[in-house]
Amino acid sequence: MEEKQQPNRISTGVLVGVAALVLAVGGGTAWWAIYSQKPPKTPPMPATPVISPSPTPAPVIKPIQPIQTAQPTQQPSVKIYWLRDTPKNTELVEVPITLDKSAQPSQLLEAAFNRLLTEPASAGTFSVIPQGTKLRSVTVKEDGIHLDLSQEFTSGGGSASMVGRLAQVVYTATSIEPNAKLWISVDGKPLKLLGGEGLEVAQPITREIFEKEFGQ
Repeated sequence: MEEKQQPNRISTGVLVGVAALVLAVGGGTAWWAIYSQKPPKTPPMPATPVISPSPTPAPVIKPIQPIQTAQPTQQPSVKIYWLRDTPKNTELVEVPITLDKSAQPSQLLEAAFNRLLTEPASAGTFSVIPQGTKLRSVTVKEDGIHLDLSQEFTSGGGSASMVGRLAQVVYTATSIEPNAKLWISVDGKPLKLLGGEGLEVAQPITREIFEKEFGQ
């Protein structure tokens, strides 16, 4: 009597176990695949502390003892002005003169005008101040420079000569202080008109006023 072959039956428990194993392996594989696609996390670098630079100490400046040098007894401190013709016009030429540095401003101007009125002009220059013009006085006050000339200053010459001599006087008188005001008198009277053509003279007059009224 032939024995009937019994079909191989797998225990339900075995199937369940195998299925669980497959799921576990498959799940693990999926987790590894997902995790392996993520870049590895780099451990954070420790923060470098910011070190503030220490303040630089201010340099210590040591006082320097000045070197004692011999001072000259004389120095240029005032100028006199001559005239010089050019192809286009007549221009002023300044000539510094050397005087005692201890002299007061009024003394400096007095010496300058005495040279301007009595000495010959420098080479290549000339003066249009009439010969015989004398300095009566010159003083420096709070309101400006006061200059008094003799009557000869107003004599002779045309308008060009009048403008030239006025320029010589104005610039010489203000050579110490270019912005100073100048009051001009002739024989003690304020000079309002100069020469026969009646050149009007502002009182006081300055370099700026002269250049505005008579400059080229």
